[in-house]
Amino acid sequence: MAKVAYYPGCALEGSGGPYHKSTRVLVQSLGLEMEEMPDYNCCGAMEVKNVHPMLQTYLSSRNLAIVAERMGMDTVMAPCNGCYHNLKKAEYETATSGETMQTVQDMARKAEDPVYAGDVRTLHLLEWLMEELGPDGLRRKLKKGLNGLRIANYYGCMYTRPRQIFPEKDRGPGSESTYRPHFMDDLLAAAGAVNVDFPLKTACCGGAHTLSDADTSTQLVLNLLQAAEAAGADVIATECPTCHSGLEMHQVRAETEFGITTNVKILYFTQLLGLAMGLSPRKLGIHENVSDSLDLLRAKGVI
Repeated sequence: MAKVAYYPGCALEGSGGPYHKSTRVLVQSLGLEMEEMPDYNCCGAMEVKNVHPMLQTYLSSRNLAIVAERMGMDTVMAPCNGCYHNLKKAEYETATSGETMQTVQDMARKAEDPVYAGDVRTLHLLEWLMEELGPDGLRRKLKKGLNGLRIANYYGCMYTRPRQIFPEKDRGPGSESTYRPHFMDDLLAAAGAVNVDFPLKTACCGGAHTLSDADTSTQLVLNLLQAAEAAGADVIATECPTCHSGLEMHQVRAETEFGITTNVKILYFTQLLGLAMGLSPRKLGIHENVSDSLDLLRAKGVI
């Protein structure tokens, strides 16, 4: 199994702490190997692109260059959708535009930074697990299982959009789909979950506008929460720290500000897979989530 460079990004060392923790212990329990990047920087998500789009591309390409030049590796794994999206975007833009590649290389030389040469690929954590193990490989490593827990898998919007920056997707059987992603569904089903038919799995959660327009973000999250409950889900599984935080915070806000209560719980898919591997909720950071799922998990026989 190949070793990858691990890019946590900003969120996983902050609000996405449980995702960081559960990713590390899950990867270790599965016998996979990753090495955290040294001296990495923000991928340029959110506001940087409003300063200058090329600055965002440069920041992401700098991370890719560190993987190649300082780590001697050719693959970086990013669990965060925003980081994954921006690193893939830098890959695409430098591969398809000689002018862009020249600009980011010139910027790197001026800053005395590692110079990106187009020799690194980015994988999302979901893609890495599917590539190295897949559902069958995961089943062989399970210690317990999810006992039929009913899950709505939520991928968010940045995992599949814009489609052109993900040339490896939509390649037929075995590849991920940008129209109806299924890698998280496949892995959690292998771990013993029941995946409900969730129609909003790639709808936006409004995370980027949570501070500027909280009411709209709350409504977008409510759409997701209510659709998941209507589909019969006990849990929404997430694979993005921004989406996860937004679902948790706006679930609380919908109740306190608008009197609308939903009971579906929110867990990272890594936490769910970790439970299926027999890891303790505390090791997986489940007690650090805002969404308190422990009673549900006990009632369903998962812990």
